[in-house]
Amino acid sequence: MMGHDYTGKVVLITGAAGGLGASLCRRYAAAGAHVVGMDVAPGRLAALHRDIAFKLFTIAGESAGDIADPAACAAAVAQTVDHFGALDLLINNAGISHRSLLQATDPAVIRRVMEVNFFGSMQMTHAALPHLIQSRGTVAAVSSVAGFAPLYGRTGYAASKHALHGFFDSLRTEVAPRGVKVSLVCPSFIATGIGGAALGGQGGATTAARVTAGGESQPDDIALRIFAAVAKGQDLLLPDRTSRLAWWVNKFAPGIYARTMTRRVCAEFASH
Repeated sequence: MMGHDYTGKVVLITGAAGGLGASLCRRYAAAGAHVVGMDVAPGRLAALHRDIAFKLFTIAGESAGDIADPAACAAAVAQTVDHFGALDLLINNAGISHRSLLQATDPAVIRRVMEVNFFGSMQMTHAALPHLIQSRGTVAAVSSVAGFAPLYGRTGYAASKHALHGFFDSLRTEVAPRGVKVSLVCPSFIATGIGGAALGGQGGATTAARVTAGGESQPDDIALRIFAAVAKGQDLLLPDRTSRLAWWVNKFAPGIYARTMTRRVCAEFASH
């Protein structure tokens, strides 16, 4: 499946300018797909466009790439279909995080995380669904270990990722009879910079060093695993050793998982 041919297929990827998003764009372009990149960072998206211009159609700009804006989501899908005539795969990759204890967090921060991570993915999927039904295509969402297990100091992030699972697992039951596949991807830590870009409790940048468990995967490796899983129509991808271990330990010994995770991660907040 690593060499799956996407020639002529149309793939729309949100968060395309980030580490994993850019790797996904390159992976699908190399497989022959017409790739549509959507991001709120026009400079980085333009640089990616120069790398793979022959296969990348960009939807850029502060408002044009903001998946928290329902109108921007509808416009991105409409532009994609107007330009290429179809949509075969939507990858909901865009996301943000926060790192702050709830007691020290403005609820507006959690609302913002939900707007991007959950409502953004929902809005993109809602806009794309008629076209995915027509093409008997696929929708994928990049979730996280925090989508099925607790994560200390990231209540809003974990809530947004848990919501993705309820939404996409339920959607799968609705659209499977129409030939549409739904894939959830749950990596652990990836070297993408999302940790450094996380919001703090009051909405600004956080200064605490991120603690990772099991090291960080490389974006190109995770992109390749996503590519293979989507090609197989896989419902759930646990793409690294840490995510697989977390899945099974949390499933069968949730108390042990919570205590172990807390012991490792709470060091981030020792001074709080």
